[in-house]
Amino acid sequence: MQASIVTTSTSLKKKNSAFSVVLFIELWERFGYYGMQSILALFLSQHMKFSDYNANLLIAAFGTMTYAAPALGGWIGDKVLGNQRAMLYGSIILALGYLLLASAMHYTGGIYITMAIISTGNGLFKPNAATLVRRIYEENDSQLDIAFTLYYMAVNVGSTISMLLCPYLKDNYGWDAAFIACFVGLLLGIINYFITRKKLTPYVSPKDHSAISTSILSLIFVGILLCSTLITVILMFPTIAQWCISAAIILILFLWIQMYLKIDPSYRAGLRIVYLLTLEGMLYFVFYQQMSTSLTFFALRNVDLSFPIGSYHLFNWSAGQFQALNPIWIMILSPLLAKLYATLGNKQKDFSIATKFVSGFFFVGIGFFIWWITCLYTHTPYISSWIMVAGYFFLSLGELLTSGLGLAVIARYVPASMNGFMTGSYFMASGISLYIGGKIANIAAPPNMNTLSADKTLIIYQGLFFNLFCLAAVALVILILFLPLLHKWDKKYKQDMLTVK
Repeated sequence: MQASIVTTSTSLKKKNSAFSVVLFIELWERFGYYGMQSILALFLSQHMKFSDYNANLLIAAFGTMTYAAPALGGWIGDKVLGNQRAMLYGSIILALGYLLLASAMHYTGGIYITMAIISTGNGLFKPNAATLVRRIYEENDSQLDIAFTLYYMAVNVGSTISMLLCPYLKDNYGWDAAFIACFVGLLLGIINYFITRKKLTPYVSPKDHSAISTSILSLIFVGILLCSTLITVILMFPTIAQWCISAAIILILFLWIQMYLKIDPSYRAGLRIVYLLTLEGMLYFVFYQQMSTSLTFFALRNVDLSFPIGSYHLFNWSAGQFQALNPIWIMILSPLLAKLYATLGNKQKDFSIATKFVSGFFFVGIGFFIWWITCLYTHTPYISSWIMVAGYFFLSLGELLTSGLGLAVIARYVPASMNGFMTGSYFMASGISLYIGGKIANIAAPPNMNTLSADKTLIIYQGLFFNLFCLAAVALVILILFLPLLHKWDKKYKQDMLTVK
């Protein structure tokens, strides 16, 4: 018995050591990505002289491609390269993208190309890093839950640090310094990977152990070039982006219908729940997209950047730094919600996932209600930075209760044989929502936005926030109306699963 305990303890230490390799590079990868995102809208507007309208559309298309690319990158990692190699290649491509972004600052075409390279690199990195975590703890569900909690925390730690640092570097040392910081951060992660990668060896896929022929590597290289070229074209031409979005919507709906018709009838009640909640989860990303677009421009034009308490001045923030409020609130609220769920679960009083979605859209609505009502009744064109803190609190809480539970819905109701497809379609749907969010952000993007006074831009943002508040309210009402039906479907699904077993 004692020997068994020692062996288990030693094995867990090795798993944790291997996990730390992935965790460290994930932290620095997110550092680079979110650091870039924190200043991207401002960079396009202030340095590249894009209008708000064109900047919003470009950022939205970029977000869509970044969410869509992992569907292909995950397949390449599983079937061709191996997850470890794919993660490494993705991180190198991302680092190259950040470095090129710093050197392509005076060439508009170069900006499109570098953003396409970043989307391609993310497509290889994101799904394969997560797969490695699953492989490390695949026979230990409790440790896997802990690992993904830490993994999610690493994402937020990396993004918080970079979202505070990069706008500061931009303000004090220039745009290139901020983008180079993104490159240097990821470079540190890559260097650490090469130093510690042997810890991962026992847990990588068979594909990682086998040699890759020169012809396969050549094909992968050509594929990366083609993917980057295609994304560049999509980013450069908004009309093509809209065609791609429309085609993706039709494709997802067709595949969902086909999946529903082919699946065992005992799973259909659960699949109906997944479809409805996925559509609602998609809607959250419309609101999420405002953080990197309209809310950043709002902070630039109509927010007092100082943080006072009474007459005492604490500090000032740059407009881009307000995006850091999202990961900060996520880190604070995540353990509190986990504790609440555990307590309610022990008492057999836990809320259903559908009820959590309802609560999520209620809080999202409160966030935009706060921004709208403040714009409506303020006596100055510059609202308090503390109002931004409050709005982001509710928006982040809504995230944890909606999109944060999206993959949990899939895991609960979709059979394992179709989990991969449904997860991929979920990310694709989320990417589509980001593009729609960019289009909605353009409600507050008239052609002359940069020439208007703060009084006039405040009125424009007031209209946007009112529309977003109404959209959240409509989503909330629809979910409440569907709640009895969702509970009915859930009950039927559980009964059908008992019959199957």
